[in-house]
Amino acid sequence: MRAVSAIALPLRRLTPASARQSSRRCFSSSQSVHATWGFIGLGRMGYPMARNLRAKIPVDDTLIIQDVNLEATKKFLQESPEGVIVADNVREVAEKSEAVITVLPEPHHVQGVYKAMLQPPSLLKEGSGKERIFIDCSTIDPTTSREVANAAHSSGQGKFVDAPMSGGVVGAQAGTLTFMIGAAPELVERATEILSMMGRRVLHLGEQGAGLHGKLANNYLLALNNIATAEAMNMGIQWGLDPKALAHMINISTGKCWPSEVNNPVPGVIEGSPASRGYEGGFGVALANKDLKLALRAAKDAGVKLSLGEHAKQLYDEVEADPNCKGKDFSVVYRYLGGKE
Repeated sequence: MRAVSAIALPLRRLTPASARQSSRRCFSSSQSVHATWGFIGLGRMGYPMARNLRAKIPVDDTLIIQDVNLEATKKFLQESPEGVIVADNVREVAEKSEAVITVLPEPHHVQGVYKAMLQPPSLLKEGSGKERIFIDCSTIDPTTSREVANAAHSSGQGKFVDAPMSGGVVGAQAGTLTFMIGAAPELVERATEILSMMGRRVLHLGEQGAGLHGKLANNYLLALNNIATAEAMNMGIQWGLDPKALAHMINISTGKCWPSEVNNPVPGVIEGSPASRGYEGGFGVALANKDLKLALRAAKDAGVKLSLGEHAKQLYDEVEADPNCKGKDFSVVYRYLGGKE
């Protein structure tokens, strides 16, 4: 039987209360050794995720953080001074941590960070001397993720899990994110335990890469549903229908979807939605367009035939370039279509 690495051992699930009261450590069988956790990428999603992680790991453990934005690391240290260290670079994070979570904007950022962490291939001589577990929560293309995973695995320095998430900034702040993970079966329990400190659900979709494929399929559908909802709402309102009555009818009928029920694009239909706040906040149109393009590229690589995706991408390109829509929530498609506000 193949030996199971230290990072795959089952761990006791930590709740916020037990995490701070327990003297046991997640990464070692020795009760006297404290664990060090690494977190790279303190953007809009990563910052609140790292705060939730720091709040739920054992109080004596250390969280080492790193971001190119020095203001972000400075602010984090001011808000959470206990048990937090700011690393000078990502290699330092990898050397000192036994679990590293990354949340980065683009594929090339992921490539650069992991190259810096994994080279030279001497991490097993640093820190605890154990294999690291690397969990990447970035939404990138599956090909880049596979290359990074292979670099980690082939060098023998650690195991890699792709774990893109859903739930947005609000979910990151509330700790209610859903993670879709691609990982070998022996890593699922460990990855789930770690991610559960930053989210509510962890869905294992298959081997490495499956998490990203699932996320991209979902966001492809979301991007199309958003356009269709904006068009349907605009259509009904132009015909003289009351917006709230129309939305209510859709949401108890077969047209119901997340953009119609939760993120309706018509101002005033859903109190507190981005549309009701001038399309501020929410899921930015640039991010929606980025994920759509990633899905299209991955589908092309796999020889998957799509009929609506290219039309949707063209529309999002136009919306993103429009001065009245740029930087807004992706439901601003309704405004671009000339919807009544």
